[in-house]
Amino acid sequence: MRLYFSRNDNPRLAVAVARHLRAPVSCEFARPFEPDQAAPFLALNPNRSIPILVEDNGRILWEADAIACRLSQVVGSDFWRQGDAQPDMIRWLSWGYWNFVRACDAVHFERVTKQRYGHGPIDAARVSAGLAEFASSAALLQNDLTGRDWILADGLSYADFRLACVLPHAEVAGLPLADFPAVLAWHDRLMTLPARADPFAGLYAPDLPPIR
Repeated sequence: MRLYFSRNDNPRLAVAVARHLRAPVSCEFARPFEPDQAAPFLALNPNRSIPILVEDNGRILWEADAIACRLSQVVGSDFWRQGDAQPDMIRWLSWGYWNFVRACDAVHFERVTKQRYGHGPIDAARVSAGLAEFASSAALLQNDLTGRDWILADGLSYADFRLACVLPHAEVAGLPLADFPAVLAWHDRLMTLPARADPFAGLYAPDLPPIR
C-alpha cells in the first residue's frame, strides 16, 4: 500500500496513524496542486487533496479518518474502535471536528498558514472568534480529561490523534494550552509517542515555507 502525504495537518495525521500502527504502507511525499502532478492526483482524488491511500488491489481511499479506519482494519487493531465502544469514539470525532479542531484551525490559518504562504494580513476578528471557540471547547475537554489520560475511558484511540491533530503547532499559533492543564498534559502524553511526535522521521518530507 502507498500513502501520499505532505506536512499539512491531515496528511500528518494519516502518517502518524500509519506509523503508530506499524501498518504495511510506503509513505510518499506529494504535491498534488503542482501543475505537473495535477492530472495523476486528480485521477486518485477528485479534490486532489491528500492524504490518499492506494491499496495493492487498486482500491483508493482519501480523507484521514477513512484511512485511519482502514489501516486499523488491515493490522487488526482497535485503535479505531469497534463494537460497543465505536459510537463513543465517533461522538468525539464529530464533536472534535466541529468544535475543538475547527477552532484550532481558524487561529492557525490566520496566524500561521496565511503568513507562511503570503495570503494576506491576519484577520483579528477571526482570530478572536477562533480563540473564543477554542476556550469553550478546551474547557469541555479539560473537564473530561481531568482524572484520566485519554479521550475514551478505555484507553488511547484514534479520537486522541484526531482531536489533537493541530496541537503540534499550538505554540506557533499562540493557542493558550497552558490555561487548560489537563488538555496540555494530554497533549504532552501524545507527544511521547514517537509516531505522533515526529511522523516524518526518516521520510523525505521537505520543510514548509517559513512564516513571514
